[in-house]
Amino acid sequence: MGCQPGKVSRLPSALVSRLTPEPGDHPDDIHGSSIQELLKVCTRQANVPTAAEIKTPFTTQQKLTVIIILIWIIGVLIFKLNLGLSTFALSVVLANMTTALVMGAVALGLGRGNAKFVTLACINIVVASNAGGAFCPFGDVTSLMIWQAGKLAFLPFFKLFVPALLSWLIPAALMTLALPKGGPESRAERVSTKPGATAVVLLFAATIIISVLMNMLLGLPPVAGMVLGLGLLQGLAYFTQRRKDDLVLDSFREMQRIEWDTLLFFFGIMFSIGGLAHLGWLALANNALYAGLSPTLANIFVGPLSAVLDNVPLVYAVLQMNPQMDESQWLLLALSAGVGGSMLSIGSSAGIALMGLAGKDYTFGKHLRWLPAIALGFAASVIAHFALTVGLGG
Repeated sequence: MGCQPGKVSRLPSALVSRLTPEPGDHPDDIHGSSIQELLKVCTRQANVPTAAEIKTPFTTQQKLTVIIILIWIIGVLIFKLNLGLSTFALSVVLANMTTALVMGAVALGLGRGNAKFVTLACINIVVASNAGGAFCPFGDVTSLMIWQAGKLAFLPFFKLFVPALLSWLIPAALMTLALPKGGPESRAERVSTKPGATAVVLLFAATIIISVLMNMLLGLPPVAGMVLGLGLLQGLAYFTQRRKDDLVLDSFREMQRIEWDTLLFFFGIMFSIGGLAHLGWLALANNALYAGLSPTLANIFVGPLSAVLDNVPLVYAVLQMNPQMDESQWLLLALSAGVGGSMLSIGSSAGIALMGLAGKDYTFGKHLRWLPAIALGFAASVIAHFALTVGLGG
């Protein structure tokens, strides 16, 4: 293979004749011409790459590792930037509705008396929480459903980081142009946590890590790690209360405060979708959308449709259809369902929760005015997804 040491390759007769010294030839000329001719022979070997052809390709795993590192670097800096970026970062590990309620309370406190600021902040929070939850299995219910169904592993979700970021960044940049001048008044107030709060935060992070490792190494469903974390939290609460600290963690009392009406509503929807699948109606819808149309168009259509209907039953219906799709198409479904609900305030649980929290400062009509900007971000995220998926070899 090529000119290798220790191997003798037969040289062309014409070259041999040119390498034979003639009477009167100078030694430097003989060696110089010999070297040049030998170099020409080596460069003409078909299986010897030139310097321009030698490349060091990065594998998909290496690219994903770089993306994950960038995520956490940005996360460290995010809390020093603004409200939207903080929401985007928090929704990676918290549910989008929980993040929206927490950051919505912050926005209402900062913008007290400034209705325009509160409106734009709430829209920004809804878009950021849905976008941040789209590229992590823990960030959105639909992403968690796709992960638990085994359609995607844990790491491939992070391919959606750049598309999800664009879906928030574009409308956020346009909304900054409409922000009122000035800023909220700063208040010097000392806030302290209760004893044991740090242990709860660390246990929360450990629960996420345990859920991922149990799924990747042992093949157990993610809910197994979550239930284990709940048990550890109950044990921590027991020892904390024995020390008579001012931190009461009663999981049974918190479960009493769950909105069971909402849970029963979603149970009824999923139960009905299961009945449609049993009767064959979802099979007909699968043939019409994913076989008759195309998986790409069908998954993109889920985005605007989830703004009118809730994205949870839509994704559950697609999972019941079980169309034959590759990884990039399942990622597109997770992106469309997670980001598409931001187009309307009623399209996601984060928007509905903020409407109840902010009252007249954040309504359906005020959110609807920014539909073109949010739709532009959605279109950019889909384009970025296909560009990066092809680039990552997905």
